[in-house]
Amino acid sequence: MNHPPEKLDLSEKGRDEAGKAVSSDRRLFMQLQAFGGCHDIDSVIKATRSLKAPLVVYKDMNDPSGIGVATASEDPDFFVNEWRDLLQQDAFSKLTFKPEFTMLGRTYSIGYENNLDHILVDRPIERLTNPDWPWAVWYPLRRSGAFAKLPADEQKAILGEHGKLGATFSVSDMGRDIRLDCRALDKNDNDFVIGLIGRELFPLSAMVQAMRKTRQTSEFLESLGPFFVGKAVWQQVAE
Repeated sequence: MNHPPEKLDLSEKGRDEAGKAVSSDRRLFMQLQAFGGCHDIDSVIKATRSLKAPLVVYKDMNDPSGIGVATASEDPDFFVNEWRDLLQQDAFSKLTFKPEFTMLGRTYSIGYENNLDHILVDRPIERLTNPDWPWAVWYPLRRSGAFAKLPADEQKAILGEHGKLGATFSVSDMGRDIRLDCRALDKNDNDFVIGLIGRELFPLSAMVQAMRKTRQTSEFLESLGPFFVGKAVWQQVAE
């Protein structure tokens, strides 16, 4: 007898304080765009003020006339409508677009979080727009196929090592991360986009250095970067 296929459940999973499984269909899409030839950053800031969305404008540390702009929305249509319209205004159309630094991803849960809406929506926006954490390092990465073939318990241990190291930087207020899944959203077929956010730049560099020693990075990463390094000069929190 042929059985009908099971209905897909694509919701994000977590567990409440009692350990009961919970789920949410909310998730945040976030994008970074980069430009060169910006000699009037005030015009860029003025243009972005009109958009009712979380926003940040960065000065690009590696390009004396470069900037980065990042935003977030739960609605993908926002990026092909309001966000697209903004980036075609005069303040941006005069700039040199840098597609190699375009990064787009979506928030996701690991499966144990007990406050999914906070993890998936509120926390990433708080980190992106916190004026006390102006420095940012954004980069994509791709895992090797060998990782996917590992037993689930071994994968969990490898990710746990990585996560525990990141938590030490967070607890010390030296750096926090924004983790985005970018599979089928990245033109170079990367798996994840990472944003490291902090008060100062050095701890973010030190975080990447420390991560190089973990099993995930040393054995199972196929590619990393390019890296966008910037400092926020303007942030907008609320929609």
